[in-house]
Amino acid sequence: MESWIRELFGVSKPIIGMCHLRALPGDPQYDPAKGLDWVYECALADVQALQTGGVDAILFSNEFSLPYLTQVEAVTVACMAAVIAQLKPHVHVPFGVNVLWDARASLDLAVATGAQFVREVFTGVYGSDFGLWNTNPGAVIRHQHRIGAQHVRLFFNIVPESAAYLGQRHIADIARSTVFNTRPDALCVSGLTAGSGVSTQTLKIVKEAVPNTPVFANTGVNLENVAEQLAVADGAVIGSAFKVDGYTWNAVDVERVKAIMNKVRMIRPA
Repeated sequence: MESWIRELFGVSKPIIGMCHLRALPGDPQYDPAKGLDWVYECALADVQALQTGGVDAILFSNEFSLPYLTQVEAVTVACMAAVIAQLKPHVHVPFGVNVLWDARASLDLAVATGAQFVREVFTGVYGSDFGLWNTNPGAVIRHQHRIGAQHVRLFFNIVPESAAYLGQRHIADIARSTVFNTRPDALCVSGLTAGSGVSTQTLKIVKEAVPNTPVFANTGVNLENVAEQLAVADGAVIGSAFKVDGYTWNAVDVERVKAIMNKVRMIRPA
């Protein structure tokens, strides 16, 4: 477990910073007057702030594509690929992709852009704000192999945002069966929405259930709780806490990134 995390990210307990792409063509909030060039300019500013602040990796997602689809349109993947291709010369840390919320599309995007990892909801059936949310991990993993994406690390979000697992299953049982049946590279544990905290107790339950699988805190990590969260989790994905005023929909604030990463470096194992 430790070896591949160190090999990919260069550190123990890596911090993955979110680069939230602005609304894309086809999205309700897309601004055709500003166009895709503006989406790129905003993303470039966030990438530069995240890297200047010292993050260990970047995860690109179409966060502004609300309301999300569980089977995205082709234009979304195409536009994300175009923007990330422009950004790649400026990205100097490992990066991943997440097409909200379509696992197959995320893998397609990873192959197109050279991303090293993907975060997605690969397993489970949920009642969600986006309707009945079903998955097909067997088909998706076969698709991964068919398109030559075996090298892409898979981060399984087992507590999807804005959704609840159908059926009464304890989170420890979900973690154990997910690891047994699908062999994820890592598990992500989330709160209700972006920026919503994950209880340290929930992280402990998941980590104790699957001690040999990396477990990441996926939402709500901030300056105040990062030490407590990383005492349990093997890493964290941070979005909102890096933004101006800690607000999800704002631009990345380099000073907030520096403050959190300085604290992480103080507490992280050498």
